[in-house]
Amino acid sequence: MSQRNREGKRGARERLREQRERDRARAKRKRTLGVVGAAVAVLAGAVGVGMVASRTEDDSGKSGSALVPPRGAVGKGRLVIPSGQHGKDGKAEQEGKAGKAAKAAKAAPVTLTVYEDFRCPGCKQFEDVFRKTVHQLQDEGRMKVEYHLVTIIDRNLGGTGSLRAANAAACAQDKDPAMFRAYHDVLYRHQPQETRDTYANNSRLIKLADQVPGLVTPAFRTCVEDGRHDTWVRKSNDVFAHSGYASTPTVLLDGKSVYGDPKKPLSPNKLKRMVLAAARD
Repeated sequence: MSQRNREGKRGARERLREQRERDRARAKRKRTLGVVGAAVAVLAGAVGVGMVASRTEDDSGKSGSALVPPRGAVGKGRLVIPSGQHGKDGKAEQEGKAGKAAKAAKAAPVTLTVYEDFRCPGCKQFEDVFRKTVHQLQDEGRMKVEYHLVTIIDRNLGGTGSLRAANAAACAQDKDPAMFRAYHDVLYRHQPQETRDTYANNSRLIKLADQVPGLVTPAFRTCVEDGRHDTWVRKSNDVFAHSGYASTPTVLLDGKSVYGDPKKPLSPNKLKRMVLAAARD
């Protein structure tokens, strides 16, 4: 065999060996990339679950996105806070003894329905004029009140004071129905000017709650600060917006509007007469 032929065969074997080495190296890179890709996919899946879990936790926690009615809420969707519906033992509710007395007492025969906004000056005017009469009729067992909390001023003027105050009132209801009534009255007595969003400050709401003995507890603070009932308040306001009523306060006696008509003004004495007449029917 000539020297040229031997060199040609050697060159062919070298090229074949080099090609095999390149093929093995290429296959190794593919296997490595496959393992890395699978690891990345697993990691990405784990991150996705973490994000979903975190989002779910946030949705039911501080963000207030879960609809949580306050304790004792009634009506469709549990959007109504009842007050003073325990007959002649209603006085016991006012004094914070709602438990046994409420269970044993008879329901009041007449219902006053009130749609209110804690930032609304007209609502404060109604409360200031009728508070004493409403409480008297409640405590005598002649009338119960059903409160619908709305946020019309937040929508009209901006801010979150209506929402924050309504949530805080719902937190008081969680503690005790009597405390809801007392705190409800405190919020109206100290209502800021309509254009000042003072009630957007949770610390202010908690400070005012100190005026209701026994209300401010760690659970109440957490409820206020976390916005536990925010979504419930938003839902209440949404229902009001589609109710056909256009303003606050809207006041109904057994379903009939009785307040806000200048041709038929309502007074505390007139309200008493109407309640007594309705109870006799």
